[in-house]
Amino acid sequence: MRRAGAALCAALALWPSLAPAQEQPAAPEPAAPEPAAPPETRSLPDRIGDVPGTWDLSRDGSNRRCVMTLSGDSGEAGRRLYFPAGCRRALPVIGPVAGWLYTDSAVRLVDRNVRPVLLFTRRPDQRSLVAKTESGESYSFVPLDIVAMRPPEPEKPDAAVPPGVAPAAPTPAPQPGARAEAAGGPTPGIYALDRFQDRDTCRLSLDGAAGTVRIVPGCHDGGLEVFDPVRWRYAGGRMTLTAKRGHSIDLIPTGDGRWRRDPEVGTTFVLRRVDP
Repeated sequence: MRRAGAALCAALALWPSLAPAQEQPAAPEPAAPEPAAPPETRSLPDRIGDVPGTWDLSRDGSNRRCVMTLSGDSGEAGRRLYFPAGCRRALPVIGPVAGWLYTDSAVRLVDRNVRPVLLFTRRPDQRSLVAKTESGESYSFVPLDIVAMRPPEPEKPDAAVPPGVAPAAPTPAPQPGARAEAAGGPTPGIYALDRFQDRDTCRLSLDGAAGTVRIVPGCHDGGLEVFDPVRWRYAGGRMTLTAKRGHSIDLIPTGDGRWRRDPEVGTTFVLRRVDP
């Protein structure tokens, strides 16, 4: 009996080690990576080769402005620039300007002796430059169509598709313009561009079905014509106008069918819904 009892105790002592192992919970599957956000179009240049193009110079808090063309060609004072003769009357500060330089990641407008007239620095939004004079005036320099904004050259096409294999159809891009009104966005139609004290300097036609923009004949705003918007969309409470070369500006609603540029830099830029 003692031997039988000892054997039973030994068997009971081994019982936990003989029990089947519990199944471990399956490892969670790795979360699918979030799609990468599309890269934002650069607005300001990072090197001197990005600067040439068209810029809008304006005195803050006024309707005084000038559309300037900065060339990549070397001149007697840095690199050459061009602007209409009327700009010197609108903005006397640029009377001695004879060229431009690119230093410290910003643009400088200089006189014939290469002395700075306006020293621009980057605003925090990284979409415009600002310069202050000794008299306390502030000037904005906003790129309209410069090399830095232009999209890269298209890649070479891939090898030809083998015979009998149909190429994949491209996914059509969404057209938020068609749904903008339902989402509380701008109503498609005709919009007038207001500039500080100058009203209705130009008109734009926003097509809701195609999401396209057309400048109505009779425009008197050189800056908008240079910008040359061709598309629009509404998302996240903002209306975005995109130019033919790919750069864009954002506008936010201010009520009564009006949309103003955001951030609000340079001369006033307000789109106002008007009856056709």
